[in-house]
Amino acid sequence: MPPPARRTTPDRPPSSPADTAADSRATPVEPPAASPRARRARRLFSLDHASPAAFLIAFTAIHLIAVWTRLGQAAENALVRGYADGARISAMVESWGPPPFTDEWATLIGGMALIAVIAALRRRWREGCAALAAVMLTLAVTEFLSKVLLVRPDLVDAPQPLVAQSFPSGHVAITAALALGCALVAPGRSRPYVAAVGALWTAVIAGGVQSLYWHRPSDVLGATLLACACYGIAVRLLKPATRLEASRPRALVPLALAAVGALLAGSRDDALARPLVFATAAFACAVLIWATVFATSSTAHVPRARPR
Repeated sequence: MPPPARRTTPDRPPSSPADTAADSRATPVEPPAASPRARRARRLFSLDHASPAAFLIAFTAIHLIAVWTRLGQAAENALVRGYADGARISAMVESWGPPPFTDEWATLIGGMALIAVIAALRRRWREGCAALAAVMLTLAVTEFLSKVLLVRPDLVDAPQPLVAQSFPSGHVAITAALALGCALVAPGRSRPYVAAVGALWTAVIAGGVQSLYWHRPSDVLGATLLACACYGIAVRLLKPATRLEASRPRALVPLALAAVGALLAGSRDDALARPLVFATAAFACAVLIWATVFATSSTAHVPRARPR
């Protein structure tokens, strides 16, 4: 019996350059996965996760440069010329004062009560506790640093009114902490509006305390960074199932309003250039508030589907 004939398959024709290019497009080459150490470092210092470490590093750097160097002290002392009543916001502050220019404790208690009410109505107990803890931590650390721990050495033989320790600003700390706390408990759809109001409020208070010569630019930036760091710690302590959804609305209109508020609150009757510095620092505080709210990791990480 003859052996069965061997089945032969036709040879595959060589692929053309066009076919090779099509195959490369159909099967994308994935980049090599980062090491666990690199991923941890990226999570630690990335703004996309509202990194407390990044905020605290910036906080420390600003304090060291502005307070512990001759150049920093001379630059900020040069911004203080004239009297507090030269600020255009001074009449408003003396008459009714947007909070917390007056009644700081009432503003703090009222803001914390608002956070608690929103959390209770939404039955978001974890977010409510985290928001209240972030506010209290911000204020506790601010009071301890400004009144107990930190000092301001006189490196440039400044006049007596300019040697007082004022870093970080308590007024801005209250404003930024409450703005972030309200955003933490707000519903997802209304969170952009809450963040916009909080950024505008922070810009106005930060600009006003500078134009009134109550605080320096480093004071308002340090207070905002501290509030953002405490907010980031609170968000990280939440379980993944209760974290915020990271929607990213357009920031043009909210930050434009914050810029206008910073310019108006930081303006003075006796100068033009120095108020621009005040407004820039106040606007930077508003940007930090907005970016921190919408740089929080999402509720659940959903991996992207690989193309077939």
